Amino acid sequence: MLFDATLRWLDLAGIAVFAASGALVASRKQMDVVGFVVIACITGIGGGTLRDLLLGRTPVFWLRAPELLGVAAAVAVLVFVAAHRVENRYRALLWADAVGLSLYAVLGAEIALMAGADPWAAVLLGVMTASFGGILRDVICNEVPLLLRREIYLTAAALGAATFVALRLEGVWREPAFLAGALACFLLRAASLLRGWSLPGYKPRPGRTHEP
Repeated sequence: MLFDATLRWLDLAGIAVFAASGALVASRKQMDVVGFVVIACITGIGGGTLRDLLLGRTPVFWLRAPELLGVAAAVAVLVFVAAHRVENRYRALLWADAVGLSLYAVLGAEIALMAGADPWAAVLLGVMTASFGGILRDVICNEVPLLLRREIYLTAAALGAATFVALRLEGVWREPAFLAGALACFLLRAASLLRGWSLPGYKPRPGRTHEP
């Protein structure tokens, strides 16, 4: 019961940090306060909505807990008022997104496991939960999605979700498994931001020539 309550607070925290990342993008686009709220809400609930629809969990989570939209809207208004005080809003966006990515990758995997999904599906749904809201945010705001940038992004979410699922399959308690998964995701994403880590890119090579 205690961990279920903790999960609830972590869900709120994930909504809040993803909403903040959406509002920071809105500030970069110089939107009005309504635009801030819309982008913050889409970023905060987008991934969880896709997860619930794929799992057949209806109504989706935010229709059963409308206060989550209230949290996202409140964060959006707060960022609207205070964004000008942030010296480097893009850097703040990246770190807020990294925290949200870490929380939601594991939360999504946890919810998928509780819904009876296979382990591989739970990992995939964890990645979707963590990334889809950010994808919607960037597409709507005409930004290059973070997952298409050179830094490691989806790989970090997959590592976090897979770490959590693997530990749960080995019988590790939820609390340390959750912490280990979220930490693994955050550390890899943070290292990619700080050190510029990325996966090897495709290098074009001359095509094969065939003798007639």
